[in-house]
Amino acid sequence: MKIFSKLILFAILSTVLSEDICNIFCDNRDPTQANGPIREPVEATTSSRRIVLRVSDQDNMAYGLITDGQPGDEIWIDRTFNGGLAWTNETHTGGTLIPNNSTQASTPLFNIDDPSTNRIGALRACASLAGQANTQTCTPWARSTVNAENKLDAAVTAMMMYYEAWRGLWKTVGWWNGANDMTCLIDYQILTGSRLYEFSINNTFELNKGLNEFGGYNFTSDSIDDSLWWGLAWVKAYDLTKDEKYLNMAAVIADYCYLFHDDVCGGGIWWSDRKQYKNAIPNEQYIKLSAQLHNRIPNDTKYLEQSVNLWRWFRNIGMINQENLINDGLHECRNNNGETWTYNQGVILGGLAELYLATGNQTYVDEAKKIADAVLRSPVLNDEYGVLWEPCFESEPDCGPNAPCFKGIFIRNLGELDRILDDKPYTPYILKQADSIYMKNRNALDQYGLFWSGPLDFPDASRQQSAVDTLLAAEMTSRK
Repeated sequence: MKIFSKLILFAILSTVLSEDICNIFCDNRDPTQANGPIREPVEATTSSRRIVLRVSDQDNMAYGLITDGQPGDEIWIDRTFNGGLAWTNETHTGGTLIPNNSTQASTPLFNIDDPSTNRIGALRACASLAGQANTQTCTPWARSTVNAENKLDAAVTAMMMYYEAWRGLWKTVGWWNGANDMTCLIDYQILTGSRLYEFSINNTFELNKGLNEFGGYNFTSDSIDDSLWWGLAWVKAYDLTKDEKYLNMAAVIADYCYLFHDDVCGGGIWWSDRKQYKNAIPNEQYIKLSAQLHNRIPNDTKYLEQSVNLWRWFRNIGMINQENLINDGLHECRNNNGETWTYNQGVILGGLAELYLATGNQTYVDEAKKIADAVLRSPVLNDEYGVLWEPCFESEPDCGPNAPCFKGIFIRNLGELDRILDDKPYTPYILKQADSIYMKNRNALDQYGLFWSGPLDFPDASRQQSAVDTLLAAEMTSRK
């Protein structure tokens, strides 16, 4: 088949198979009509060919370009709406061949985002060589600076690439991790005043308040800590919107979870409805959530009493070890010497800060500072560069599906403590974490990985949430 005929065929395939999206302009726009300036954020090379993605931030569109090639080489665009997890490369979107007597070709312009469906996208340019099988080469994924003008905006937009509006949750993470994505997304909106992604709050609430995959209603489940993450998220939603339905839901969740408080080991809340393990995280969460409810519900006494009493039990039961770090839980009502996960050190800081705001009692701040100081000097929880480090890095390099979000939860709560202290003692540490992840743990799409000192392993919504929490804490600190 002659090259001219192939060009016609690929043009037809592109028109028939590719998803036609319109924003400022519609897909398949002539690349010579792109409004400048034009950036080339990513590129790739193969057999002397240069493949680039050329981005118009003004149009929120991009096109692919191949240079130093040969007639018959093909250039096309892949588009993703879930952070690069999947795309339709079989459609050869905008597929174009280098014609005779030329060494280069470009695709049409394609939209990066699809505002009509609230989908946030990214593009990459791909090429294959004439007459050679299995020679596909692609650039990394990239996007425009639309809704990504600075490092914080870009990180949040990258996190929202994983958001699936049809189910109101984030792809790549589980139920409780999604509550943490929601929490940091709301924190972002409170801080910046942006309402770009506010639709997701009510969307997630309405789609998931009924029967969930764990057989519970109102964001509850058999795992008490999973339920409490959603309670904390809906308090934040109330702070942003002042819609009472969110605060009421947080109270419903709190009351459900307190049903699993009893006198075994002298008090405390069970980890699950099976009542086999009392551990740190649900008790820390409840201390924080009940104090938050007290601080937002006029004339409350119930939640404050629960929070104060639960903290008294927590402080005395022995989960806080001699180094002032918190082990995972109890065995036969004694410290089990389990891992000192970063989030176990973090949530209690936010809880004690909230109790201080409720009571003015300085001892809550003093106790919180002991734990925070212990984390900052711990060789177990910091690497050789003084960057936060999870205990599972040594034995389980990817840390499984849960631990990647722990560090962000710690920094979120450390920031909450820091902001109520006049001398802001933890600001340098927070800024150091933010600088490290931005410089050493980020790709061209502003996606972040697990290792805050680098290198980037792979992105997902939990890793992204940890990064957003950290960038948020740094920005909040800088503005105070």
